Amino acid sequence: MRSRLIHTLAVLLLGLAVLVTQTGCADTSYYLQSANGHLSLMRASRPVEDWLADSQASPGLKARLALARQMRRYAVTDLGLPDNASYTRYADLKRRAVVWNVVAAPEFSLTLKTWCFPVMGCVGYRGYFDEAEARALAQALKDEGLEVSVYGVPAYSTLGWMNWAGGDPVLNTFINYPEGELARLLFHELAHQVVYVKDDTTFNESFATAVERLGGARWLEMHGSPAARAEVAANAQRRAEFRALTTATRRALAAIYEKNKPLANVSIELSAMKNVAMTKFRAQYEQLKASWAASPGMGAGQIAAYDAWVAGANNAAFGAQAAYDDLVPDFEALFTRLAAEPGDPWPRFYDAVRQLAVMPAAQRISVLKSGGPRSP
Repeated sequence: MRSRLIHTLAVLLLGLAVLVTQTGCADTSYYLQSANGHLSLMRASRPVEDWLADSQASPGLKARLALARQMRRYAVTDLGLPDNASYTRYADLKRRAVVWNVVAAPEFSLTLKTWCFPVMGCVGYRGYFDEAEARALAQALKDEGLEVSVYGVPAYSTLGWMNWAGGDPVLNTFINYPEGELARLLFHELAHQVVYVKDDTTFNESFATAVERLGGARWLEMHGSPAARAEVAANAQRRAEFRALTTATRRALAAIYEKNKPLANVSIELSAMKNVAMTKFRAQYEQLKASWAASPGMGAGQIAAYDAWVAGANNAAFGAQAAYDDLVPDFEALFTRLAAEPGDPWPRFYDAVRQLAVMPAAQRISVLKSGGPRSP
């Protein structure tokens, strides 16, 4: 299973890095790597039109950039997503991921360790432009007794803060994704520029994931080839089956940890129950994989990606996945309700999400799960 974008790394860039240097912040090196990494990315990017006019650019790249440009226009005209500089430039970073995220959780909990940053608030991951730095942090966290997951991210959002400097570019890390996946990724990242709630990763990522699913389906319905629609349908089915399995396992683990809190210091008993749940998860995955292998269109690369996730599955991996799943059905239900009313549902949907965003966290989730804000 490829890593969805999925985590928003709101880069705080050189000005903030200088600020924390001047104020004596102990995390100066982290902010500097974020600033330098993003500035390097921006220096490597050029307008899509320049690439399309470049005689040295391959026909294949030009075709993909033209497709991405068409998707970008569709995002504005049909989905009501922001019309700005983001995804109007392209950069080839010469690597497989733009950043590497580190997530960590205790041995008997799915609650992710959080890191807090000025402006963007607290998030359950820490991103690095250098994979070696990410893995060094991961090892340090393991040494503290935490379970850790490190994964490459194909794209991230600066939440529109850098549109004045050219915006977030299209990257080689995702430009060759299948048509439906490319559309979903672009719509997801642009959705982060519509609404972003400080200190609420699950709300932010679930909202963006709902936009990518709903928008991606509409894109394919209107513009996708029959082959692209069939491929997306097959991938969506596999993703749903895998999500159902991981969700069930996540709930089983959460129940074990909650029910047996008094045993937290008796690690042998609690570890045994955890191992039973994980063994069951991996056995059920093998059964699921066998059914996929028997169906057409499932490439070895796709199987390998799911295999890798399962092999590294732990509390940190399950905890990170929850951010993208937990509230998506509620956002989709809200959109469906609003789409039943006359007119374009997208502006109403975004307005409703903005109303939720300003509520206290508990109220926000309660109202969303009750169908969302109602008109007076």
